[in-house]
Amino acid sequence: FTATSSNGLLLMDEALHWAAAARLPIVLANINRSVSPSWNIHVTHDDSMSKRDTGWIQFYVASVDEFYHTIIQAFRLAEDERVLMPVMVSADGFVLSHTVAPFDYLEPEEVDKFLPPYEPPHWVMDPENPVSHGNIVFPEYYQEFRYQMHQASKNALEVYDEIEKEYERLFGKYFGGPVAEYRCDNAEVVFTSQGTIGAEAIDAVDELREEGYKVGAARIRMYRPFPVEHVRRLASKVKAFASFDRGVSYGFGGHAANDIRAALYHSPHHPIVKSYIGGLGGRDVTVDDIKEMILDTVRAVESGEVGPEETWHDLLE
Repeated sequence: FTATSSNGLLLMDEALHWAAAARLPIVLANINRSVSPSWNIHVTHDDSMSKRDTGWIQFYVASVDEFYHTIIQAFRLAEDERVLMPVMVSADGFVLSHTVAPFDYLEPEEVDKFLPPYEPPHWVMDPENPVSHGNIVFPEYYQEFRYQMHQASKNALEVYDEIEKEYERLFGKYFGGPVAEYRCDNAEVVFTSQGTIGAEAIDAVDELREEGYKVGAARIRMYRPFPVEHVRRLASKVKAFASFDRGVSYGFGGHAANDIRAALYHSPHHPIVKSYIGGLGGRDVTVDDIKEMILDTVRAVESGEVGPEETWHDLLE
């Protein structure tokens, strides 16, 4: 287990790639903070989003309670021999890292039942059974290693489903799977997000439902591997996604918005995907702000005019 944040995560870039390629079941708690300069220690998702292609499984959480329990689940996921990949659990800086909040604590003996003593399958240094690590691999084999990493990462979606169901049975905790849906069954527009904005979105959806709008919220908890089939299933039922990103891929737009668009490319269903970028550097995003983004997407559905590639929320009024 290790923990870091922002520029500290970036300074260990080589180690992130190494840990994934070595198939080490490390769990890393990352506090999402803005990358400097300019110096800002509040939340932006750019630090972890820039590491989404290192091979690490990524979670984004919405509460202190979810942070605590997802870390415990992450060890079980990382250690599963169908996966054997490191896991990064990200929590919004200051919003969660400096917030006093209750959480359901597990006694060590309870955790021990869920996480029995670990027996590494292939990297223990044992003179009686010698193995080598990190040797030179020439072109005829290098690609096979990367293919195995890719398949293992994809396996994590199914394995995590098993883990979370067992966790719910043992401890009564369930946070919604890779994508936590709220009032999406008959929704025409779904607001997607990562992290704490997803918690705020619940109130926005409830208020808009009272006003007669068929809207829902989907919080992407497991961002890598990307939950393609979950997104496609949602796309088969809705007219549009209002996708909110608390980070930006410079020159391309919102990380999640463009991943959602890519996931739908080979799908028979192609709802509108409106991209919204905001909350950078810890800028406040209120329930009313979320309502306005959802309503902007509702208007796009009604008018047929999708608008700009992305909208930078609250940048210029």
